[in-house]
Amino acid sequence: MFVDVLPNVTAQLIVYATLLIPVSIVTEAALSFLGIGIPPPTPDWGRMLARAETVYQQAWWFLVFPGLALLITTLAFNILGDGVRDALDPRLERL
Repeated sequence: MFVDVLPNVTAQLIVYATLLIPVSIVTEAALSFLGIGIPPPTPDWGRMLARAETVYQQAWWFLVFPGLALLITTLAFNILGDGVRDALDPRLERL
């Protein structure tokens, strides 16, 4: 079982794990944006975006930079998962 099944499942497990990380980050940010996330002493992107909601017309960078950080982080994990899948998939045709 470890010789036949595990090499064929490893790539899918790694990709699934790297896809769950951005989902967890965005879920936590959404809950913090709504006010039911991590307690206040701990900084997080959702609370930063919620606080910037009131002052974005005067200080646009309070809204843009946490949003970009959230976007770049989730995109990086998705690209990492895709790259790992391409590197480890035994059924992928290589030239």
